[in-house]
Amino acid sequence: MNIIVCIKQVPSTSNVEVDPVTGVLKREGTKSKMNPYDLFALEQAFLLRERYGGTVAVLSMGPNQAMDVLYEALYMGADSAVLASDRRFAGADVLTTSYTLAQCVRKIGEYDLIICGKQTTDGDTGQVGPEMAEWLEIPHACNVTAVESFSEGEGAFIVKVNMDHSIYTVKIQAPCLITVDKDINTPRLPSYLRKKTVGNAQISVWSMGDLPDQDESHYGLTGSPTQVERVFPPEAHDDRVCFTGTGEELAGRLYSLLREKKRI
Repeated sequence: MNIIVCIKQVPSTSNVEVDPVTGVLKREGTKSKMNPYDLFALEQAFLLRERYGGTVAVLSMGPNQAMDVLYEALYMGADSAVLASDRRFAGADVLTTSYTLAQCVRKIGEYDLIICGKQTTDGDTGQVGPEMAEWLEIPHACNVTAVESFSEGEGAFIVKVNMDHSIYTVKIQAPCLITVDKDINTPRLPSYLRKKTVGNAQISVWSMGDLPDQDESHYGLTGSPTQVERVFPPEAHDDRVCFTGTGEELAGRLYSLLREKKRI
């Protein structure tokens, strides 16, 4: 079974600068980590490999610093890693991001399953995975809470899907894509021994020129139909007022304050 896991490096802090011209996050130089949902996707891939054999390849898109999360995935147990990195990919919305990743999947070649995290903590759209499946013209299932089995004879996965008000058991034909929810498993930690063995393993870095479609108008900010009009950080309010007195006095002061702020 050949599995591809899409992972992303996201800011590990909420104090992120926004480019005033393009309206996109300034990722370079920002303290980052692997998207938490992607840890569950990786673990699910490793569990399937342990059960059915095969390989796990990880795929990410971003600047060179995204190498950090790819190495983390290799130390956790991935067999190979690919980074899609090109300035022409910058500023991509969910549509062009999914298209770029789909082009990378086409270049990787044969696969049985693509696993993505349910969503990312920086964008929170939950759209990239399903859109990748549409570009690749393969079936997909979102919010998967369990992968029950894989039938080699039928070439199909049995998965459980959380539909908020009910849980569906779905048969999905391979090759396919799933997005996994948190708590589907318990992610393992990177292995120190594997890190010593893998070392600085070679990570493939692909630019637009390496992909099947080399039309620049299909990538990055140029190819994005969604344009951000304005992005700004929320105002921080850290003012505080402390009252002392009896319970009756405190209740009166709190009531007066709420009336003054027009909260009641």
